[in-house]
Amino acid sequence: MKTLFRYLFLAVLAALLIFLAGCRGRDAGEAGPPEEPEAPGAGLPMSVTLTAEAVAAADIRTATAEMRPLSRRVNAAGELEWNARRVVHLTARTPGRLERVLVVRGDRVREGQLLAEIYSPDYLTLQAEYIQAAARARRHAGDPAEEGPARAVLAGARERLTLLGVTAAEIEGLDIPAAAPKPLLAVRAPLSGTVFECDLVAGDAVELGTSLFRLTDPSTLWACLHIQEKDLAAVQAGTEVVVRTHAYPGEEFRGRLALIGDMIDPATRTVEGRVEIANPGGRLKAGMYVEGATEARGMRQALVVPQESVQDDDGKPIVFVKTGERTFTRRAIETGERSSLMVEVLKGLAAGEAVVTSGSFLLKSEIRKGTLGGD
Repeated sequence: MKTLFRYLFLAVLAALLIFLAGCRGRDAGEAGPPEEPEAPGAGLPMSVTLTAEAVAAADIRTATAEMRPLSRRVNAAGELEWNARRVVHLTARTPGRLERVLVVRGDRVREGQLLAEIYSPDYLTLQAEYIQAAARARRHAGDPAEEGPARAVLAGARERLTLLGVTAAEIEGLDIPAAAPKPLLAVRAPLSGTVFECDLVAGDAVELGTSLFRLTDPSTLWACLHIQEKDLAAVQAGTEVVVRTHAYPGEEFRGRLALIGDMIDPATRTVEGRVEIANPGGRLKAGMYVEGATEARGMRQALVVPQESVQDDDGKPIVFVKTGERTFTRRAIETGERSSLMVEVLKGLAAGEAVVTSGSFLLKSEIRKGTLGGD
């Protein structure tokens, strides 16, 4: 009997242990997900109180958030392009053969610099005609009957040489006794700038109109901005535009909105806005992506604070509001338009509240340390 009781006790104990183990596993499986980590800055005090000495030492100053007239800014992305008014395309003005090519793509050239030389039978013929006409004009100088026709023939020969790109000095060199035709026609740069297209090499045959070089003067560029259709009523030609590029963070390049296009791109619903930008050092490059901003027409009332009062805290804008004689409270805000001096506040502040404009770095540090006072 005792043996049977012992076996029953052990069986009940085993069943109880199995039941408890199952409960523990079920509890573990039904446990909820771990709590998400707190946001940056969570748990830190929202206010800091300083001593009078600390306020003076930190040179803490405040300004009042107030309603002011504020113009809206219109932003538009775009890219830089060559100034089409400063681009030239040099083509062959006579058939012939390229004897020398002195520049390649990317070279900087000066106005009047020799770029290439062409051997051309037509050029030799025109020079011979000019030399003969010059000799005839010299022979008939002072002859009332012959001088006029001789001068007319000479002027015609000069004009034909000029159309080939021959300079006045080169033509004058043919207007002397014993002058001889030059074998090669010079191709010179009509402006100072950069060669951005050159596909021929010495020895290539050229025909009338064959492309030789494309040059541009990069001292000014066009910022071609894509203005949204919804912003067209707010912009007008002639307004100043501030252009920024990722290549030079923090730098601003200014120009005037010279043109607003007449056609909307059906794919992007934007209109081209052209801004001419000075580029004296050549730092800006055609093809760069840029962002332009201009003041919209018309003013509106907005709650604004000085730009220096807005601080960045983990990527979010904040201000420090004076809530006591020496107590300052961290306040998250939502910002809107910005001008050169003021920032629009959409949420987080009310008109009349005092915000810290100088010394907010100390307050931010005190908040981060979790202190409630300062020395």
